[in-house]
Amino acid sequence: MATHHGKKYLDAAKLLEPDKLYQPAEALDLLKKMNFVKFDPTVEVHMKLGVDPRHADQMVRGTVTLPGGTGKEVKVLVFAQGDKAKEAEDAGADFVGLDDLMKQIDEGWLGFDVAIATPDVMGKVSRLGRRLGPRGLMPNPRTNTVTFDIAKTIKEVKAGRVEFRVDKTSLIHIPIGKLSFDHDRLTQNLAAAIDAIVRARPSGAKGTYIKSVSVCSTMSPGIHLDLPSALSMKVAV
Repeated sequence: MATHHGKKYLDAAKLLEPDKLYQPAEALDLLKKMNFVKFDPTVEVHMKLGVDPRHADQMVRGTVTLPGGTGKEVKVLVFAQGDKAKEAEDAGADFVGLDDLMKQIDEGWLGFDVAIATPDVMGKVSRLGRRLGPRGLMPNPRTNTVTFDIAKTIKEVKAGRVEFRVDKTSLIHIPIGKLSFDHDRLTQNLAAAIDAIVRARPSGAKGTYIKSVSVCSTMSPGIHLDLPSALSMKVAV
């Protein structure tokens, strides 16, 4: 079925040169020129991978901490008890508890962006899998959200740590900030996101791992990047 776009989108698309592969810096500058919405849109990187996520040894999943942050206030919920609950409160978690929070979630409440749990309470928390799993909110050791290192994890999440997971079409989508970010901030976040995917290459991946990289903002056309240039981006230490 054909996708119909409005006049402003089509005008923005005219700024793209057909079949051109853009340098990362050039693409980020172009995104700002193509913006036609009145709000501050999110910038995303999209990557096509040479994996088959139906096979466990080709699943790509993990986290990346964006040096420039996400530009979004992140609401963090922590399932913990005793000293670890107090550590979570002191570290700035927005919601801390166990049975009380589980009851609220069972009743339909989902007013948070990231859920973290200590390993000792996962036996209880695991029953929320059907509610939290499909929404990507279930604590998971693979994304470092099941941990006793509560304070550090909360700090990282609040500072701009985002999760990624390849979808069934072998695509990865990662938000890398807001269009209002300055050029260096967006560049560093883009470099960090690409680096994280490169490092997350699974053991079962054969042949070309990263097939294409593009960037877009909310509502904008995608801009395809020159692959060698994108993969050679360096994350500032």
